[in-house]
Amino acid sequence: MSGDGSWRRVSREGRRFLRGRYRSLRRLALWSLLESAHTFLGGYAVARALDDGFLAGRTGTGLGWLAVAGAGALLGALALRGVFGGLADLVEPLRDGLVRRSVRQAIGRAVADPGRAGDAGAVSRLTQQTEMARDSFAGLVLVARSFVFTALGALLGLAALDPVLLVLVLPALLLGTAGFLATLRPMARVQRAALDADEALSGRAGELAAGLRDVVACGGGASAGAPVERLIAEQERLTGRLARWTALRTLALGVAGRLPVVALLAGTPWLLGRGVSAGAVAGALTYLVQSLLPALDALMTAVGAAGTRLLVVLDRFCAPQPDSDAATSAPEVAPGVGAGPCVAIELRGVWFAYGPRAQPVIDGLDLTVGAGEHLAVVGPSGIGKSTLTALIAGLLPPGGGTVRVAGAPAQGVTGRDLRRTLLPQQAYVFTGTVRENLTHLCPGPVSGAEVERATATLGSDGLVDRLGGLDGAVDPARLSPGERQHLALTAAYLSPAPLLLLDEATCHLDLRTEERAERALAERPGTLVVVAHRISSAARADRVLVLDGTRAVCGTHAELPARSPLYRDLVGLWNARG
Repeated sequence: MSGDGSWRRVSREGRRFLRGRYRSLRRLALWSLLESAHTFLGGYAVARALDDGFLAGRTGTGLGWLAVAGAGALLGALALRGVFGGLADLVEPLRDGLVRRSVRQAIGRAVADPGRAGDAGAVSRLTQQTEMARDSFAGLVLVARSFVFTALGALLGLAALDPVLLVLVLPALLLGTAGFLATLRPMARVQRAALDADEALSGRAGELAAGLRDVVACGGGASAGAPVERLIAEQERLTGRLARWTALRTLALGVAGRLPVVALLAGTPWLLGRGVSAGAVAGALTYLVQSLLPALDALMTAVGAAGTRLLVVLDRFCAPQPDSDAATSAPEVAPGVGAGPCVAIELRGVWFAYGPRAQPVIDGLDLTVGAGEHLAVVGPSGIGKSTLTALIAGLLPPGGGTVRVAGAPAQGVTGRDLRRTLLPQQAYVFTGTVRENLTHLCPGPVSGAEVERATATLGSDGLVDRLGGLDGAVDPARLSPGERQHLALTAAYLSPAPLLLLDEATCHLDLRTEERAERALAERPGTLVVVAHRISSAARADRVLVLDGTRAVCGTHAELPARSPLYRDLVGLWNARG
């Protein structure tokens, strides 16, 4: 979403929020008028103290006017106390509304896409981002209100002293303010892009750190590091742009904050020649130095920092959310409807990235997997293998292109989808009997003889015996990762799904057990896709898909070393270790 789109969306929501809070706004404005009176008295009393008091030889009158200025300061303190009360009436409802919206968004995402039910971003929006929005909004309201009413009091005071003072002060003030406002939207866009690049870099670095040993072992450092280098270069470019806009903003601040004082001091002889009193010049200088310019400086600083941050955070809350009702009421697609007889998986121009400005993990991928085919997917850790299986499983929507399973959209089936079974690296087992853990993927009853044949074929019969047979109890906490994977693989073998997706689902098994399980699953009727962490798994497949971060290469184990340098390196490292 563009920066202009974000601005329009947040502005629309902001107007809607403020329309229902006119009473709070009126209360805030009334207290701010008292602060404006304090500003007016500050400069005007100084001018009168000089002209009517000290310069006229009337010390008592001068001290009296200074006392008036002091009373104005007390009035300003009283006004500030009331301002904070009115501010709370605006800020706390904003925070409460954001919390409610965050909860609704999390529920909507979970209903529309069950694969994102554990969305960690919802926690950040509910806690950190709501507090950030509240603090930024409070600071902006406080500073903007102060500037508006301070400027009102100061400009009225300048006009009351002598209207000609405005001729010297206003042009420089307006010029600097206009220059500052001109930098707001471009700088917001750059800051948004820099924030997205920073998040993408952090996420990519975390993925690489988690799989660093695999990357080194497979010799995939160059391929895995290329996306990080691109993100670093992008971040460097955005930082340079941000620095240039910051320089322009600093220049605008200097024009608005310093040039009026220079103009007033330089024009003092001309003012005195036109009959403007020395007290009026001193009062004007008081307005500039003590009131107007500090308020302007605070406004520009707050809008430049907190304002941009508030826009980015609120845009995350205002972004369009999935329609949970539409998601849950989507018509079911019968498995296999419209499917060609020989195609199990079809990807056309598939593109996916974790964020609107993140580097794509899958970029323009075309892939066709035939019914009954055994495909292995290899590549360094973090290169997109698990993302690919999630796209095929329908857990992630493609950012572009189409993903079809058995001829139907991968995300086109609600409820229980019998077209595919996905086994992740962390195998799912639950407290219950062994039989329940082995047959929970089957829609109907399964005979004991069928279960026993499956355990014998997969080699998990010994584990079943140790657990007390099919009616024995399963305690997931007492099973090793390999034992959990062995049970999950047997359950997948028994499932009727014509497509099995194994996302490193054998990584905790020894070589012999892994080979036996994969061969059994490949001989089972249906299509098998294996994210392989060992080249031996790829060697058993009909075809191998190599993901290397820049392009995808698909072929047989025998022909790929000549076509893919990465695969050649992986095979060489595996043979050297073997």
